[in-house]
Amino acid sequence: MTDDMNIQSHERHSKPIHLAGQEAMSAGDAAIECMKQYAQERPEVVTLWAFGIGFVLGWKLKPW
Repeated sequence: MTDDMNIQSHERHSKPIHLAGQEAMSAGDAAIECMKQYAQERPEVVTLWAFGIGFVLGWKLKPW
């Protein structure tokens, strides 16, 4: 009986998830879509983060 349950559980989780007629996105694609949506909602926050990261990287990676 437990073997049947494990097989059914595996079959249920191995099928692709369909959302509104589309296949599920990979984790990377979902993360990018989430970031795009956040950037559209709060462009000033994303701009400041990008500037801050660029400033720190530029400061730490300077050639001299």
